[in-house]
Amino acid sequence: METNIQQLIQGLWTYRSLLNNPDLSTDFDALEFGRANIRFDPTPPGIIKGLIYGTGWQLDLYGSVQYGNPATLWFQGKGIVGGSEWIYDYLGYLVPNMPNGIKQVSAIVGSITRAIPHPDGSGGTSPAGVVASFYAVRQS
Repeated sequence: METNIQQLIQGLWTYRSLLNNPDLSTDFDALEFGRANIRFDPTPPGIIKGLIYGTGWQLDLYGSVQYGNPATLWFQGKGIVGGSEWIYDYLGYLVPNMPNGIKQVSAIVGSITRAIPHPDGSGGTSPAGVVASFYAVRQS
């Protein structure tokens, strides 16, 4: 089972995160927190290593897998973006196959937390402690 989980997560994923705003009238586009590609590298059982990246930036991913149903993925992204350190913490769950699902794509769902503040690119600061929800789906 451990090796199977490692094989299930390795590869390329499309990542999107959304602000946790309960106001149903908020325009969906205003909820976007981030979008990227995630690459999970082949690793020994229980270990997560990889990269989350977009145009002009990337964070190295390190963490662990806790086996179960669903499998729990704990990992951290760290890197230098625009000359400043960025650190984000991720807690995700590998979504089990749904009974009667048709053409189900592998997915990871969870939460992301900004661990330290960093410049926001507009002269301000993106504060630490912001929590958003994320999902990632396997690219073919």
